[in-house]
Amino acid sequence: MRGRAPVDSRGVRGALAIAALVAACDGPWVRLPGAQPGQQPGATRASSEPVGSGRAAGGDTVVLSVVATNDVHGRIERVAVLAGHVENLRRVRAADAGAVLLVDAGDAWQGTLESNLSEGAAMVRAYAEAGYHAMAIGNHEFDYGPVGPRATPSGPGDDPRGALLERAREAPFALLAANLVERASGRPVQWPGVRERVLLEMAGIRVGLTGVTTEETPSTTIAANVADLAVRPLAEAVREQASALRREGAHVVVVLAHAGGACRRSDAPDDLSSCRTDSEIFRLARALPQGLVDVIAAGHTHDVVAHRVHGVAIVESWANGRGFGRVDLVLDRATRRVLRADIHPPRELCRSRSESLADCRPEPYEGAPVRPSERVLRAIAPYLEAARAVRDRSLGVRLPRPVRRDYDEESPLGNLVVDLMLRARPGADVALYNGGGLRDSLPAGELTYGSLYEALPFDNRFATVLMTGRELERVFERNLRGGRGILSVAGVRVVARCEGTDLDVELLRPDGQPVRDDEPLRVLTSDFVATGGDDVFEDVRRRPGAVVIEDEPPIREEIARLLEARGGEIRADDPALFDRQRPRIVLPGRRPVRCPTP
Repeated sequence: MRGRAPVDSRGVRGALAIAALVAACDGPWVRLPGAQPGQQPGATRASSEPVGSGRAAGGDTVVLSVVATNDVHGRIERVAVLAGHVENLRRVRAADAGAVLLVDAGDAWQGTLESNLSEGAAMVRAYAEAGYHAMAIGNHEFDYGPVGPRATPSGPGDDPRGALLERAREAPFALLAANLVERASGRPVQWPGVRERVLLEMAGIRVGLTGVTTEETPSTTIAANVADLAVRPLAEAVREQASALRREGAHVVVVLAHAGGACRRSDAPDDLSSCRTDSEIFRLARALPQGLVDVIAAGHTHDVVAHRVHGVAIVESWANGRGFGRVDLVLDRATRRVLRADIHPPRELCRSRSESLADCRPEPYEGAPVRPSERVLRAIAPYLEAARAVRDRSLGVRLPRPVRRDYDEESPLGNLVVDLMLRARPGADVALYNGGGLRDSLPAGELTYGSLYEALPFDNRFATVLMTGRELERVFERNLRGGRGILSVAGVRVVARCEGTDLDVELLRPDGQPVRDDEPLRVLTSDFVATGGDDVFEDVRRRPGAVVIEDEPPIREEIARLLEARGGEIRADDPALFDRQRPRIVLPGRRPVRCPTP
C-alpha cells in the first residue's frame, strides 16, 4: 500500500513543486549531534547531545531517558507537540547530567498530504528539528517507490527505492535496517544513509542502536518495490547486531523494531495478562539472551505496549502521532552498568484526538507547560501551506454523520469504496478492497478532498484479477480465518458457515442466485492486493494473464471524480450502503473465524 496525491490532481502539481523547493532550498539540515560537516548520517560514533551532556552533577547514578514514537504516518504537526514534551524532559535530564535518546520505530512519513506531497521530506525535516537520533525503516517507507509521481518503476532506470533513498540521504539521523537483505545474494542492503547499527555517546553513556522491520514487510507494501529483497528473522538479526554493539563497547543497546504487540493495560509493566504474548515483538524479546538488549521501541500494530518481557523493556504507543513511549534507564555512574529500567505508561500528546494543532492543548509534562516547538513549526509551515489548497477542495457531497471505517469488520466506508469502484469499472463482476487500505473514517459535514485523502492515502491503481467462483470462495475462507483486515466486497454477498470443523463459504449474486464454482469472474481490486499484498490472491496471481493492472488514475482519484459528479448527501445508515440486518458478509462468529473442533 502506498499513498501520495498524483500530479494530475487539481492543484497538486503546484503544491508538490512548492514542497520540493522548500526541501531543497530552506537552509541547512540539523546534523546528528557531534557529526562534522560532510559526515554521513548514522556515523559509528557521535558526541553527546546538546543538553543533558555535561559532567556529573553528583550522585551515584545517571539516567538515560529513551523516548520512542511509532507509526506517526505523516502527522507533522504532532511532531511539533512531541518536541515540546521532549524539550521539557531534556531540561530535567540536563539538570541531573543525564540524557534523552529520541527514536522512532518506523512508518514515519506515509499517510498525509503534508508529508506525501514531498514524498516524506516534510517528516524528515520535522524529525531533524525535533532532534531525533534514529528511526527504523518500516514497511510503508517503501510505498513511494521511485522519485516522482509513480508508485512503481516504469522503466529500467527507475529505482524502486528512489524516494526512500532520497530521504535517507537528507536525514541527519540514522535510518536502520538490519534484517533487509538482497534476495539474490543474501547480503545486507548497502544503501547510502542506511545502517545496520550505530553507536552514539550521550552523557558518557555509549548507546548502541539497531533496527529491524516486520517479517510481513514484503506483503504489506507494494510488491514491485521490494521484489528483490528478503527479510531475515528478527531475532537472528538483532542477536547479531546487538552482540556486535556490545563488543564495540555499548553500555546500553536499544532496538528499533517495526514489529509490535498489543496490551489492554499499560499501568503494570510486569503484568502480561492483558497482552497478546504470541505477538511478533514478544517472540523477539523471548528469543534474545537476557541482558543483551535493554529496550525495544516497537511499532506496526498501532497498539500499546509498556511492558517488560524476558528482561527487555518494550514500548509501543498507538499510531498517527497520538503519543509516545518512555523508558528511563538508570545506570551506575561509575561503571555505566544498567541498574533498572523504569517503564512509563504511554503518554498522549494532546487532550483532544483532533488532528488540528489548535485543538491539541497538551497537559503539563515534567513540571512545566508544553509548548509546541517553534523550530519544528517554522520548518513545517511551508509544507502545511502547500497542502492546504489541495486539502480544502470541496467534493460537493454532504455527510450528515461520519462514514465509519473498520479494519476487522464490514463498514460503511468499505462498502462505499467498493460500490464506487464497481461504478468506475462496470465491466467487473466483483470489487474488493483490503481493510488496511482504509486509514480513517470520513467526518460528518461537507466532504473535502483532504478528508477523502486521509481515508485513502495510498496511490493504489485499479487491477483486475481473472478467477473462478471457487477461487474467490477460497480467498474469503482465508481472509475470514486470518488476522489481516477484512475484505470489503461489492457485486456478491458472502455467506460463511461452519460445517463441522470446516468453514464453508458461499457467494450469492445480488438477486440471490449462487455463483457457480467454475464460473469465470472479473474481480476488481487494487494493484497492492493483486500483486501479493496481504496474501489475498496467493493462489491466483502467478498464473499467466490472471492479473491486469491499470496505469492511471489512482483509485482515490476516480472515487473523488464520481463523488463530485454525484453530489448531494450520503448517509452512513442507508441500507443500500450498510445494513446490519442484512450484511454483505455473513459470519458464524467474529473474525478470525474458528470452527469448533470435535
